[in-house]
Amino acid sequence: MEVNLPEIKLQEAAGQGTDAFLTVVHDVILDSVGGEVNAETLPLLNGEQTTLLAYFILREEVMDGGFIQLIHNGYGPFIFLNPFAKAMRLWGAHEFSKLVYKGRKLFEQHSEALTKDCTDEQFMALFEQYPEFDDLDDEFIEMEEEVTDTIAHYVDDHLDLFVHVIKAD
Repeated sequence: MEVNLPEIKLQEAAGQGTDAFLTVVHDVILDSVGGEVNAETLPLLNGEQTTLLAYFILREEVMDGGFIQLIHNGYGPFIFLNPFAKAMRLWGAHEFSKLVYKGRKLFEQHSEALTKDCTDEQFMALFEQYPEFDDLDDEFIEMEEEVTDTIAHYVDDHLDLFVHVIKAD
């Protein structure tokens, strides 16, 4: 699927910084599949596009509620059972890739307990029951800005793998 992005929109976002640049690329990719990442829309995207969407999901979930929330909300298989960590290494985010592999080990050990339906109170108790995720959360928060910057550079250097930039006439 060809994802089109007007050059002027890309230039405006790039002028606003790394986050704005990545967000405009992310948003146009997500919009191209109807605003939803699921089993029906993922095959419409290439590996790079899917990986970028996965990073945004991970970042949003972890910054909001940690890796426990990411797993509880059903994103564990998408992040940990796909080649996301390998892609991050190939994109230059080596330390982040290692962090994702650590997360995978914990996911594999605790996924059943972390994905059960539960009340808000039971969900909050998961953070006390599985404190080993605290270190992962802290590590990600400390590296998030650098990881996002690394990903932005990768996307910029390989823009044609993510979007087709439409030149203004």
